[in-house]
Amino acid sequence: MSPTTETLTAERILAATEEVLRRHGPAKATVVDVARALGVSHGSVYRHFRTKAALREAVTKRWLDRTSEALSGIVGADRDPESRLRDWLAGLFAAKRRKALADPELFGTYTVLTKENVTAVGEHLDELTAQLTRIVQDGVDAGVFTVPDAAVAARVVFQATSRFHDPAHARDWEQPGIDNEFTAMIDLLLRGLTSPTP
Repeated sequence: MSPTTETLTAERILAATEEVLRRHGPAKATVVDVARALGVSHGSVYRHFRTKAALREAVTKRWLDRTSEALSGIVGADRDPESRLRDWLAGLFAAKRRKALADPELFGTYTVLTKENVTAVGEHLDELTAQLTRIVQDGVDAGVFTVPDAAVAARVVFQATSRFHDPAHARDWEQPGIDNEFTAMIDLLLRGLTSPTP
């Protein structure tokens, strides 16, 4: 076994896969290309990921996890729930927009991969709505938010803000005035969450 193979890790493979996907796109990128980029045999890659589909799912999950991990610090912050909710939604929008605008080729690639990997996407959405639910529940517990069910309210907030995080709307994210629209949407949602129930 060569020294390169001995130090081969799943993380190194995923990083190389991301670079290969950026270079070749999802239709042309192969496990052989990934192995070549790492200087190993394709069998070495398959020891970590049994199939090409498993490798593509893992790299998709890694990409999605970066967003939820970045937002997790906001969830547990020692600040009022309104500020945390505003910051969390702004952080989600910023992360998605950064991915779309900073590296459009890779973003396009991941748009294809997320359509292939519905399980990874479903888990990602579950994680995001769980984070949002925790913030809303903290607001309910503090008497700031007046919703009967934090989980339902969190799902509604997530769906209502989809224009600012769903990749289907990525073209809108460069439009003039989009930041003002985002702020207006968040202000409206917060008024709804804090309004006394009839």
